[in-house]
Amino acid sequence: MGAGIVQVAAQKGYAVTMVDLDESSLERGKGIINSSLKRVAKKQFKDDEQKQSEFIKSTLSSIKTSTDLSKSAESADLIVEAIVENLQKKQKLFSSLDKIAPKDSIFASNTSSLPIIEIAKATDRTDKFAGLHFFNPVPQMKLVEVVKTESTSDETHHALMEFSKKLDKTPVTCKDTPGFIVNRLLVPYLLEAIRLVERGVATPGDVDTAMKLGAGMPMGPFELSDFVGLDTLKSIADGWREGGQVDSNLVVKIKTLDDLVRAGNLGRKTGKGFFSY
Repeated sequence: MGAGIVQVAAQKGYAVTMVDLDESSLERGKGIINSSLKRVAKKQFKDDEQKQSEFIKSTLSSIKTSTDLSKSAESADLIVEAIVENLQKKQKLFSSLDKIAPKDSIFASNTSSLPIIEIAKATDRTDKFAGLHFFNPVPQMKLVEVVKTESTSDETHHALMEFSKKLDKTPVTCKDTPGFIVNRLLVPYLLEAIRLVERGVATPGDVDTAMKLGAGMPMGPFELSDFVGLDTLKSIADGWREGGQVDSNLVVKIKTLDDLVRAGNLGRKTGKGFFSY
Protein backbone atom coordinates (compact mmCIF):
# COMPACT_ATOMS: atom_id res chain seq x y z
CA MET A 1 0.00 0.00 0.00
CA GLY A 2 2.77 2.42 0.92
CA ALA A 3 4.60 1.87 -2.34
CA GLY A 4 1.37 2.39 -4.29
CA ILE A 5 0.64 5.69 -2.54
CA VAL A 6 4.19 6.85 -3.20
CA GLN A 7 3.86 5.93 -6.88
CA VAL A 8 0.58 7.72 -7.59
CA ALA A 9 1.79 10.89 -5.87
CA ALA A 10 5.10 10.83 -7.76
CA GLN A 11 3.29 10.29 -11.07
CA LYS A 12 1.59 13.65 -10.53
CA GLY A 13 4.88 15.41 -9.82
CA TYR A 14 4.78 15.53 -6.03
CA ALA A 15 8.17 15.24 -4.35
CA VAL A 16 7.81 12.09 -2.24
CA THR A 17 10.03 10.39 0.32
CA MET A 18 9.29 6.72 0.94
CA VAL A 19 10.36 5.81 4.48
CA ASP A 20 10.70 2.29 5.84
CA LEU A 21 12.46 0.43 8.64
CA ASP A 22 15.44 -0.82 6.65
CA GLU A 23 17.05 -0.85 3.22
CA SER A 24 15.72 -4.29 2.30
CA SER A 25 12.16 -3.07 2.87
CA LEU A 26 12.85 -0.01 0.73
CA GLU A 27 14.26 -2.22 -2.03
CA ARG A 28 11.05 -4.28 -2.02
CA GLY A 29 9.05 -1.07 -2.25
CA LYS A 30 11.13 0.20 -5.16
CA GLY A 31 10.70 -3.13 -6.91
CA ILE A 32 6.92 -2.90 -6.55
CA ILE A 33 6.95 0.65 -7.93
CA ASN A 34 9.20 -0.21 -10.89
CA SER A 35 7.04 -3.17 -11.92
CA SER A 36 3.85 -1.16 -11.58
CA LEU A 37 5.22 1.83 -13.51
CA LYS A 38 6.13 -0.40 -16.44
CA ARG A 39 2.54 -1.63 -16.61
CA VAL A 40 1.12 1.88 -16.33
CA ALA A 41 3.53 3.25 -18.97
CA LYS A 42 2.71 0.45 -21.40
CA LYS A 43 -1.01 1.05 -20.95
CA GLN A 44 -0.77 4.83 -21.33
CA PHE A 45 1.71 4.99 -24.22
CA LYS A 46 1.21 1.58 -25.85
CA ASP A 47 3.91 1.13 -28.50
CA ASP A 48 5.79 4.39 -27.88
CA GLU A 49 8.81 3.08 -25.94
CA GLN A 50 10.43 6.51 -25.71
CA LYS A 51 7.41 8.03 -23.96
CA GLN A 52 7.18 4.99 -21.71
CA SER A 53 10.80 5.48 -20.70
CA GLU A 54 10.35 9.23 -20.14
CA PHE A 55 7.27 8.63 -17.98
CA ILE A 56 9.06 6.08 -15.79
CA LYS A 57 12.18 8.24 -15.47
CA SER A 58 10.16 11.35 -14.60
CA THR A 59 8.15 9.53 -11.93
CA LEU A 60 11.20 7.92 -10.33
CA SER A 61 12.98 11.28 -10.23
CA SER A 62 10.27 12.50 -7.82
CA ILE A 63 10.90 9.68 -5.34
CA LYS A 64 13.51 9.59 -2.60
CA THR A 65 13.91 6.78 -0.09
CA SER A 66 15.08 6.89 3.50
CA THR A 67 15.28 4.99 6.77
CA ASP A 68 15.73 8.29 8.64
CA LEU A 69 12.27 9.24 9.91
CA SER A 70 13.38 12.53 11.47
CA LYS A 71 15.14 13.90 8.43
CA SER A 72 12.33 12.85 6.10
CA ALA A 73 9.57 14.45 8.17
CA GLU A 74 11.19 17.75 9.09
CA SER A 75 9.95 19.58 5.97
CA ALA A 76 6.97 17.46 4.88
CA ASP A 77 3.66 19.13 3.98
CA LEU A 78 1.73 15.85 4.20
CA ILE A 79 2.65 12.59 5.95
CA VAL A 80 0.68 9.47 5.04
CA GLU A 81 1.19 6.44 7.28
CA ALA A 82 0.68 2.90 5.96
CA ILE A 83 2.28 0.66 8.60
CA VAL A 84 0.94 -2.47 10.32
CA GLU A 85 -2.67 -2.38 11.60
CA ASN A 86 -1.76 -1.92 15.27
CA LEU A 87 -3.13 1.04 17.22
CA GLN A 88 -0.22 1.32 19.66
CA LYS A 89 2.40 1.23 16.91
CA LYS A 90 0.56 3.89 14.91
CA GLN A 91 0.20 6.08 17.99
CA LYS A 92 3.90 5.72 18.78
CA LEU A 93 4.85 6.64 15.21
CA PHE A 94 2.64 9.73 15.07
CA SER A 95 3.72 10.84 18.53
CA SER A 96 7.31 10.89 17.24
CA LEU A 97 6.33 12.61 14.00
CA ASP A 98 4.42 15.29 15.89
CA LYS A 99 7.66 16.45 17.50
CA ILE A 100 9.52 16.54 14.17
CA ALA A 101 7.19 17.72 11.41
CA PRO A 102 6.31 21.39 10.82
CA LYS A 103 3.31 22.55 12.85
CA ASP A 104 1.21 23.07 9.73
CA SER A 105 1.92 19.61 8.29
CA ILE A 106 -1.13 17.41 7.73
CA PHE A 107 -1.06 13.88 9.14
CA ALA A 108 -3.10 11.08 7.56
CA SER A 109 -3.47 7.39 8.28
CA ASN A 110 -4.23 4.77 5.64
CA THR A 111 -5.72 2.44 8.27
CA SER A 112 -8.64 0.36 7.05
CA SER A 113 -10.16 -0.47 10.43
CA LEU A 114 -8.76 1.54 13.38
CA PRO A 115 -10.44 4.69 14.79
CA ILE A 116 -8.70 7.73 13.32
CA ILE A 117 -9.37 9.88 16.39
CA GLU A 118 -7.63 7.36 18.66
CA ILE A 119 -4.50 7.54 16.49
CA ALA A 120 -4.75 11.33 16.31
CA LYS A 121 -4.87 11.66 20.10
CA ALA A 122 -1.18 10.74 20.19
CA THR A 123 -0.49 14.16 18.65
CA ASP A 124 -1.15 17.82 19.41
CA ARG A 125 -2.66 18.40 15.96
CA THR A 126 -5.97 16.52 15.94
CA ASP A 127 -7.34 19.33 13.76
CA LYS A 128 -4.75 18.48 11.10
CA PHE A 129 -5.31 14.73 11.31
CA ALA A 130 -7.61 12.61 9.14
CA GLY A 131 -7.96 9.26 7.47
CA LEU A 132 -6.82 8.87 3.88
CA HIS A 133 -7.83 5.34 2.98
CA PHE A 134 -6.60 4.12 -0.41
CA PHE A 135 -7.51 0.76 -1.91
CA ASN A 136 -5.24 -1.98 -3.20
CA PRO A 137 -3.75 -1.92 -5.80
CA VAL A 138 -3.48 1.85 -5.38
CA PRO A 139 -2.47 2.72 -8.99
CA GLN A 140 -5.59 0.97 -10.34
CA MET A 141 -8.24 1.63 -7.68
CA LYS A 142 -9.97 5.00 -8.09
CA LEU A 143 -11.53 5.38 -4.65
CA VAL A 144 -10.12 7.20 -1.63
CA GLU A 145 -12.09 7.45 1.62
CA VAL A 146 -11.31 10.77 3.33
CA VAL A 147 -12.22 10.18 6.96
CA LYS A 148 -13.15 13.26 8.97
CA THR A 149 -13.05 12.97 12.76
CA GLU A 150 -14.90 15.23 15.18
CA SER A 151 -11.66 17.25 15.46
CA THR A 152 -10.55 17.39 11.81
CA SER A 153 -10.73 20.96 10.54
CA ASP A 154 -12.62 21.85 7.38
CA GLU A 155 -9.34 23.18 5.98
CA THR A 156 -7.61 19.83 6.49
CA HIS A 157 -10.54 17.93 5.01
CA HIS A 158 -10.63 20.20 1.96
CA ALA A 159 -6.87 19.87 1.43
CA LEU A 160 -7.07 16.06 1.45
CA MET A 161 -10.06 16.02 -0.89
CA GLU A 162 -8.16 18.23 -3.36
CA PHE A 163 -4.99 16.17 -3.00
CA SER A 164 -6.94 12.99 -3.80
CA LYS A 165 -8.46 14.60 -6.90
CA LYS A 166 -5.02 15.68 -8.10
CA LEU A 167 -4.00 12.03 -7.95
CA ASP A 168 -6.89 11.29 -10.35
CA LYS A 169 -8.76 9.52 -7.57
CA THR A 170 -12.41 9.91 -6.61
CA PRO A 171 -12.62 10.88 -2.93
CA VAL A 172 -15.66 10.30 -0.73
CA THR A 173 -16.16 11.78 2.72
CA CYS A 174 -16.91 9.55 5.68
CA LYS A 175 -17.27 10.00 9.42
CA ASP A 176 -14.81 8.21 11.70
CA THR A 177 -16.78 4.98 12.13
CA PRO A 178 -15.60 1.31 12.20
CA GLY A 179 -14.58 0.24 8.71
CA PHE A 180 -15.63 3.60 7.25
CA ILE A 181 -17.86 2.88 4.22
CA VAL A 182 -16.39 0.06 2.16
CA ASN A 183 -15.00 -2.25 4.84
CA ARG A 184 -18.00 -1.73 7.12
CA LEU A 185 -20.11 -3.35 4.39
CA LEU A 186 -17.46 -5.61 2.89
CA VAL A 187 -16.03 -7.40 5.94
CA PRO A 188 -19.39 -8.79 7.23
CA TYR A 189 -20.12 -9.94 3.66
CA LEU A 190 -16.81 -11.82 3.43
CA LEU A 191 -17.28 -13.38 6.86
CA GLU A 192 -20.81 -14.52 6.06
CA ALA A 193 -19.50 -16.19 2.87
CA ILE A 194 -17.09 -18.24 5.01
CA ARG A 195 -19.88 -19.18 7.43
CA LEU A 196 -22.02 -20.20 4.43
CA VAL A 197 -19.34 -22.71 3.43
CA GLU A 198 -18.89 -23.89 7.03
CA ARG A 199 -22.61 -24.69 7.13
CA GLY A 200 -22.15 -26.87 4.06
CA VAL A 201 -24.35 -24.76 1.80
CA ALA A 202 -21.83 -24.57 -1.08
CA THR A 203 -18.14 -24.73 -1.93
CA PRO A 204 -15.93 -21.61 -2.06
CA GLY A 205 -15.68 -21.98 -5.84
CA ASP A 206 -19.43 -22.16 -6.29
CA VAL A 207 -20.03 -19.21 -3.95
CA ASP A 208 -17.57 -17.12 -5.98
CA THR A 209 -19.17 -18.12 -9.26
CA ALA A 210 -22.63 -17.33 -7.90
CA MET A 211 -21.67 -13.85 -6.71
CA LYS A 212 -19.81 -13.00 -9.92
CA LEU A 213 -22.50 -14.17 -12.30
CA GLY A 214 -25.55 -13.54 -10.11
CA ALA A 215 -24.61 -10.26 -8.44
CA GLY A 216 -22.19 -8.82 -10.98
CA MET A 217 -19.23 -8.85 -8.59
CA PRO A 218 -15.81 -8.62 -10.32
CA MET A 219 -14.38 -11.04 -7.73
CA GLY A 220 -16.12 -13.59 -5.53
CA PRO A 221 -15.83 -13.28 -1.72
CA PHE A 222 -13.24 -16.05 -1.38
CA GLU A 223 -11.03 -14.77 -4.19
CA LEU A 224 -11.30 -11.30 -2.68
CA SER A 225 -10.52 -12.55 0.84
CA ASP A 226 -7.37 -14.23 -0.48
CA PHE A 227 -6.44 -11.01 -2.25
CA VAL A 228 -6.97 -8.86 0.85
CA GLY A 229 -5.09 -11.32 3.07
CA LEU A 230 -6.80 -13.67 5.52
CA ASP A 231 -4.68 -12.32 8.38
CA THR A 232 -5.91 -8.81 7.60
CA LEU A 233 -9.52 -9.98 7.44
CA LYS A 234 -9.16 -11.82 10.76
CA SER A 235 -7.43 -8.84 12.36
CA ILE A 236 -10.27 -6.49 11.41
CA ALA A 237 -12.96 -8.90 12.61
CA ASP A 238 -11.14 -9.60 15.89
CA GLY A 239 -10.62 -5.88 16.53
CA TRP A 240 -14.26 -5.03 15.93
CA ARG A 241 -15.47 -7.92 18.10
CA GLU A 242 -13.10 -7.22 20.99
CA GLY A 243 -13.76 -3.49 20.84
CA GLY A 244 -17.53 -3.91 20.76
CA GLN A 245 -17.63 -1.50 17.84
CA VAL A 246 -20.14 -3.37 15.69
CA ASP A 247 -22.91 -5.93 16.19
CA SER A 248 -21.10 -8.99 17.58
CA ASN A 249 -23.29 -11.30 15.48
CA LEU A 250 -21.57 -9.93 12.35
CA VAL A 251 -18.04 -10.71 13.54
CA VAL A 252 -18.26 -13.97 15.50
CA LYS A 253 -15.13 -16.12 15.54
CA ILE A 254 -14.89 -18.42 12.52
CA LYS A 255 -12.90 -21.63 12.95
CA THR A 256 -12.09 -22.00 9.24
CA LEU A 257 -10.58 -18.51 9.08
CA ASP A 258 -8.67 -18.95 12.35
CA ASP A 259 -7.26 -22.30 11.20
CA LEU A 260 -6.04 -20.94 7.87
CA VAL A 261 -4.30 -17.99 9.51
CA ARG A 262 -2.75 -20.22 12.18
CA ALA A 263 -1.38 -22.46 9.43
CA GLY A 264 0.14 -19.47 7.62
CA ASN A 265 -2.17 -19.84 4.62
CA LEU A 266 -2.97 -16.16 4.24
CA GLY A 267 -4.03 -15.97 0.59
CA ARG A 268 -2.23 -14.75 -2.50
CA LYS A 269 0.77 -13.38 -0.62
CA THR A 270 1.65 -16.85 0.73
CA GLY A 271 0.53 -18.81 -2.34
CA LYS A 272 -2.37 -20.46 -0.56
CA GLY A 273 -5.55 -19.43 1.22
CA PHE A 274 -9.01 -20.64 0.30
CA PHE A 275 -7.46 -21.32 -3.11
CA SER A 276 -3.92 -22.16 -4.25
CA TYR A 277 -1.91 -19.74 -6.39
